[in-house]
Order: sequence, then C-alpha cells, then structure tokens
Amino acid sequence: MPSINPQKIVVFTGAGVSAESGLKTFRDNDGLWNNYRVEDVATPEAFARDPGLVLEFYNQRRAQARNAQPNAAHEAIARLEEKYEVVVITQNVDDLHERAGSTNVLHLHGLLTEARSTADPSLIYERGLADLNLGDLCEKGSQLRPNIVWFGEMVINIEPAAREFVDAGKVLVVGTSLQVYPAAGLLKKAHFHSEKYLVTLEVDYPPRHFKWMRGKAASVVPSLAKNWLQA
Repeated sequence: MPSINPQKIVVFTGAGVSAESGLKTFRDNDGLWNNYRVEDVATPEAFARDPGLVLEFYNQRRAQARNAQPNAAHEAIARLEEKYEVVVITQNVDDLHERAGSTNVLHLHGLLTEARSTADPSLIYERGLADLNLGDLCEKGSQLRPNIVWFGEMVINIEPAAREFVDAGKVLVVGTSLQVYPAAGLLKKAHFHSEKYLVTLEVDYPPRHFKWMRGKAASVVPSLAKNWLQA
C-alpha cells in the first residue's frame, strides 16, 4: 500500500452539496424522478426511442443549473487549494465546483456543459449551459447527445478516481447517500491511516472508519475547511 500524502485531500461529493444551491436531487420527495421515469429519459434506449424527450429533460436541468450559484460548501472546498493538493470527485453533473474555483474535478457521471457525438464517443464538445436540440450535429454529421452517463452505460473516470483515493491524507465525503454504485465503492480505496469525514444529513450505514458529521453541507463544510487551512 502506498504511503499517504498529508497535503492531499480527496473530496467526494453527491447531490446533497448542490441541493443547497437549488438543484433538485433524484431521490427527494420532490426530486427529478417524480416527474419522469428513468426508462424514459436516462437510458440509451430512451434516447433511441424519443431523443426529443431526453434532450428536453436535460435542457430543463441546464436551465436549473444556469439559475444556480455555488454555495458555501462549494466555495470552502475550492479554498482548500490555498494550502492543499485537492482532487474533487463528484457524482454531480453540474459545474458548480468549477464555478466556485476548484481546478481539479473528476465527474463520474458526466457533465451538463458537454455534449458528445452519437457516432464517435471520443468527440466531446464544450457547450456551456446552452440548450441541446434535435438537429445539433457533430462534425461527422451525427446528432449530439448529453455527455452524461445513463443507466446501463459504463461509469467514466472510475479508475482514475480510485487511484486518487489511495494516497490521500484526508478524505471528505459530502452530500451523498452512498447508494449509487460503482461510485460509492470508491470509499473502500481510501488509505487506512487517512483522516476520513462524512458530511450528510442521513446515511443508512456510515462507512467504517469515517467520522460522520451530520448536517447540511453549506453549514458543516466551511468550518471543517477552515480548521484544515489553519492547521
């Protein structure tokens, strides 16, 4: 097992960190899945069957993201770069970490600001939060789709993310239910001797060796980050 780097922090975030910026999560009572069936908007089969509906669903999500701003948790995580090597690994598809100032962000489930070719997955385009519509084509003439990992597709960046965990001196997990795999399994890659914190309101089974700090991300993370910066 590699030795830990005391100056390295891995921050692993889920929907809870963006919820406080006004972005709905999937599992809340008023969450996104209440209005849509997974099978209709978040699978390759759905896109093949009704691409217009899928594109509209993600255009709505982009509209929400355009109106959202980074909250105190995003900003505190970004400030950690003043002293530490920080890697943010997120299940979120918004760009709030980047807008807050984080410079090293791995998106496990894709990114709303990107589109990719349906003919060549290696063709990825940065589009910001503009709508993506039928007729928007890649350079090869094929329809563009959201660069989002849909159910049934391989999760991107899992292997690079796993490598980041193994030597981190500190691991901070924020706003995730730890119910989505394979992403949640990454926590097992953390070094035995690293400092480990979980910030969330609810969790079925707090992961072993993690200190659970129950509360909302925007309330808890800034004080924890301040302590680390002053250490």
